[in-house]
Amino acid sequence: MSSALYFSRVMHRRLMPVRHRFDYRVFSLWLDLDRLSELSTGLRLFSHNRFNLFSFHDRDHGPRDGSPLRPWVDAALAKAGIDLAGGSIHLLCFPRVLGYVFNPISIYYCRNADGRLRAMLYEVRNTFGESHTYLIPVADDRPDDVPVVQSCDKRLYVSPFIGMQARYRFRLNDPGERLSVLIRQNVAEGELLIATMNGRRAAMSDRSLARAFVTHPLMTLKVMGAIHWQALRLWRKGAKPQRRVPPPAAPVSAIVPTADGGDGDLRRMA
Repeated sequence: MSSALYFSRVMHRRLMPVRHRFDYRVFSLWLDLDRLSELSTGLRLFSHNRFNLFSFHDRDHGPRDGSPLRPWVDAALAKAGIDLAGGSIHLLCFPRVLGYVFNPISIYYCRNADGRLRAMLYEVRNTFGESHTYLIPVADDRPDDVPVVQSCDKRLYVSPFIGMQARYRFRLNDPGERLSVLIRQNVAEGELLIATMNGRRAAMSDRSLARAFVTHPLMTLKVMGAIHWQALRLWRKGAKPQRRVPPPAAPVSAIVPTADGGDGDLRRMA
């Protein structure tokens, strides 16, 4: 469960009202939030809260004020009635590359002291500088060898071509040698979008980081460029822009699923 890299392929497929598909190669950080300083000290090409070829800055996530992320996650979990009792929290996200990063989604995997997943946090960000986090508990009776399956209503405006009346469905494995993330987005008319990330684990080492830079040069800039390029292609195919709405006042929504898969007790937390 130590920190690592995942070399992955991301795919997006739009199903209606226009069809569109693209995929590209990326790599992600898999970070133990309790060991960031130790990780930074042991590597030459990676730093925590300092400039480097690759870096991770606390201010890019959570409250975005530069404070440590572990207390922020613990506080959000506590408000949702979840106590990890000292268990680990890992974050899957893109790194800063030469100081630049954009994370469309960052995922927190929260475990209790015996290593069982207790909750997931999906931190979504749009290109307008806004973000929102969905906190969803993991079912206590989930066997360790089956995927995490969760869902929630959309609460942050992301794509200019998808309205707010939509619902996310998540299906993730517990990352090991392989990483698997599947996100489906549904609207009243049916399934609108499928996004996947499938990858293979690599050691978090200077050698792996150097390989990542050579094989994925300036990746984070390319991610932002690809978002705008694909939006232009969608617009040219006839996709219609949707009205932008402001983000929720509270930065975190804690969602307690009901038996039928809907959102039950919804807590919007400051």
